[in-house]
Amino acid sequence: MRSPNPRQARAEGGLRHLARESDMGVVSCPPAGLQGSPPGHNALPMSTHAAPAPHDHDRLLIIDFGSQVTQLIARRLRELKVYCEIHPYQKVTDAFLDDFAPKAVIFSGGPDSVTRDGSPRPPASVYARGLPILGICYGQQVMMQDLGGKVEAGEHATAEFGRAYVTPAGESADFLKGWFNDGGREQVWMSHGDHVSEIAPGFAVYGTSPGAPFAITADLARRFFAVQFHPEVHHTPNGAKLYENFVKMAGFKGDWTMGAYREEAIARIREQVGDARVICGLSGGVDSSVAAVLIHEAIGDQLTCVFVDHGLLRQDEAEQVVTMFRDHYNMPLIHAEESERFLSALEGVSDPEVKRKTIGKLFIDVFQHYADGIDGAAFLAQGTLYPDVIESVSFSGGPSVTIKSHHNVGGLPEKMGLKLVEPLRELFKDEVRALGRELGLPDSFIGRHPFPGPGLAIRCPGEITREKLDILRKADAVFIDQIRRHGLYDEIWQAFVAILPVKTVGVMGDGRTYDFACALRAVTSVDGMTADYYPFSHDFLGETATRIINEVKGINRVTYDITSKPPGTIEWE
Repeated sequence: MRSPNPRQARAEGGLRHLARESDMGVVSCPPAGLQGSPPGHNALPMSTHAAPAPHDHDRLLIIDFGSQVTQLIARRLRELKVYCEIHPYQKVTDAFLDDFAPKAVIFSGGPDSVTRDGSPRPPASVYARGLPILGICYGQQVMMQDLGGKVEAGEHATAEFGRAYVTPAGESADFLKGWFNDGGREQVWMSHGDHVSEIAPGFAVYGTSPGAPFAITADLARRFFAVQFHPEVHHTPNGAKLYENFVKMAGFKGDWTMGAYREEAIARIREQVGDARVICGLSGGVDSSVAAVLIHEAIGDQLTCVFVDHGLLRQDEAEQVVTMFRDHYNMPLIHAEESERFLSALEGVSDPEVKRKTIGKLFIDVFQHYADGIDGAAFLAQGTLYPDVIESVSFSGGPSVTIKSHHNVGGLPEKMGLKLVEPLRELFKDEVRALGRELGLPDSFIGRHPFPGPGLAIRCPGEITREKLDILRKADAVFIDQIRRHGLYDEIWQAFVAILPVKTVGVMGDGRTYDFACALRAVTSVDGMTADYYPFSHDFLGETATRIINEVKGINRVTYDITSKPPGTIEWE
């Protein structure tokens, strides 16, 4: 899928995961290069694969060739209750396939060209195992090239980027059930420069597009299927149906449920921990909270949670977290009130990366101080999710571009001597929420919008001051209250206020004001990889601006951020 011109870069950029903004994590936000780590590396590296699922689940293997949207394939399959894992193509050897024992295989897209010597390929034996295989975009081209077809390097006339329309060709087939109803066409998302010029022996054509005469091909006898487009993205509206048809034909039972996962995870935690003590960095975010409740259900008072209050939380958040976990769940909990330490260290700091790294280092120092006081602690619990694991290493093993520092795969310094317990390591965000409901956490908590690791520090561009943080908390509380009053909270992926590093002239009553301006931010998203601004009515925005200005001393101007992601990120810093 080589990019012959800038058009492909723009097309892929429209889907690219530029930065993942996740729930605030106490333990898992160390900066790069701290505590003796080599510069640019996290202190405690993780492996690049999830712990295997129990063998009584059917498994689907996704071989990753470097597509920016490979994660979406896994999400679509998990939505169908199919357990799957993503692994980079270099790791998928004959021995790996024997051990993993997949019931079916999917080849992802990728940026390379199969016409290039040394381009990424799966092991040749994968085709001889009698497994159903689905090739997507570059994956289709790999399949055709490997099995005797031909792929030609991209030319302008045969390249397709963005929306395209596929029309049926030849006879219908079960794997296209629900497509081409009444002989119509299907909208798809294309992003390819190279193209298949000759299909492999045994394959037939089932769909075509203006730039891809072999847009849908299949060898029904061997259960090999291949498409030139990306059915995993939402720009292919009926794409999920293709995955559903594929897993049905492959014989998957659809037994990947959170109820089953809960019991399996509890058993694995007990087996891993034994009689040892576990400490958990509890942030109050969904990930760490679900991890804490799950581990507590498994081992009870062997778990101690440490909640670090760094002074960068939302209004009344510390009290809510402590009350829920200490009183409602009766968990051993250390409330570390450390706001003075954090805010003093951030005084005068305006660079967003320095903010993140300063907060990360202090989290490590503070957490280690309290962890040292827990006798017999042998394990550290983290709310690491499967996207964190996937993103920790690119498909080629090389570093990805750093848009901003993240806390998703870091840990504590090795000198602590703790082993990791990561019970959510196989799950996506929506699965974590489903698990939280299985565990009895209230929907009002499970459905909370994501909150960043550095807290309000990155919603306060420029220098952080206590005055600005107090103003920001109040304004944010009004905005969220407005969203809830209007019944919009669950329609929005994330919403918050950013206080801007400028003051503006205003008039209140007969007096002049010179106060801060703020920006409202609310986005819709399926997975946080891309996002659009929420289309509030002007009446809502006017009402909200009036409330903020009247109720929050220190703000006299309200704006609304209508930037999508990309080009922006969801958070401001």
